[in-house]
Amino acid sequence: MLDRLPGLEREYELVLAQLADPAVLADRARLRDVSRRHRELEAVVLAARERRVVEGDLGAAREMILDAEPAERAELRSEIESAEARLAEIDEALRVLLLPRDPDDGRNVIVEIRGAEGGEEGNLWARDLHEMYLRFAERCGLTVEPLGADRSEMGGFNEVSSLVKGERAWTLLKFEGGTHRVQRVPTTETQGRVHTSTATVTVLPEAEELDVQIDDKDLKVDVYRSTGPGGQSVNTTDSAVRLTHLPTGTVVAMQDEKSQIQNRARALAVLRARLLQAERDRQAAEASQARKSQVGQGSRADKIRTYNYKENRVTDHRIGLTLYKLDKILAGELDEIVDALLADERTRQLSGDR
Repeated sequence: MLDRLPGLEREYELVLAQLADPAVLADRARLRDVSRRHRELEAVVLAARERRVVEGDLGAAREMILDAEPAERAELRSEIESAEARLAEIDEALRVLLLPRDPDDGRNVIVEIRGAEGGEEGNLWARDLHEMYLRFAERCGLTVEPLGADRSEMGGFNEVSSLVKGERAWTLLKFEGGTHRVQRVPTTETQGRVHTSTATVTVLPEAEELDVQIDDKDLKVDVYRSTGPGGQSVNTTDSAVRLTHLPTGTVVAMQDEKSQIQNRARALAVLRARLLQAERDRQAAEASQARKSQVGQGSRADKIRTYNYKENRVTDHRIGLTLYKLDKILAGELDEIVDALLADERTRQLSGDR
């Protein structure tokens, strides 16, 4: 690990020089890549520099104690112990910082939630999950922009999508993709029986125009009049937009905005994210299995997490974590689950189990 630090520090100085280069500043793609690398290297370099200072202090204290008077040795011994402890902390931090970085860290994310099993109760559960993520994003200082929503007749969501913006958006939400199972008494249940329903969550890194180039000739654009639940008219102009990417058959529709231009822009953002994910899946020879691995078929057997209302319990099945604080989690307090999932990821990376 220590052998890598001098080379990374040299690269950091080069990156700093590039950030001041007019040619780099004028090139959007290059500036984006260089800026990202600067963020990745900065924490490593600061830790490496602190390590040198602490290591120097430790060496000096060890030399001084050899010739020190008895009265001074206790103080020097304390300094040595403190420096050794700090050195161990820095080394542990560096081990984590030098792990392979998630290429999507720092990106905004698109979150898509759909009602799955359970009929209308699944749609109501999709709404509850959507509200949970809104509260979590607010707690974490993230910004949420609605992209589109297809409301069901009882006020739930057949589908709802949002753009979550912030430096840590991907880091905090990347593990949320999958089938979320709820066990509760639905409002439509007259005999008080507990039902099991599901909703699926898909989390996609936002793709920039530089990541995915979409040729206009590859798009079929349909415009139509926006409608609400039960066919209720939302507006009287053809502002809704449906984009079909002809080479892949990917379809995205947006109708929430009154402006056709705004709906088209939002549909393009979602389309880029889906195409970026599909291309990554292809390159990884997974043939779109990454997206399917997140949401499965939306069945109860595909669950990543269970929310049990009667017991106020939430269980994340991937790491075997159970918390009896469903009310707080639905209020947006997902921190304990997210921290545990991130810690599990780091542990697997450190052990070489990806």
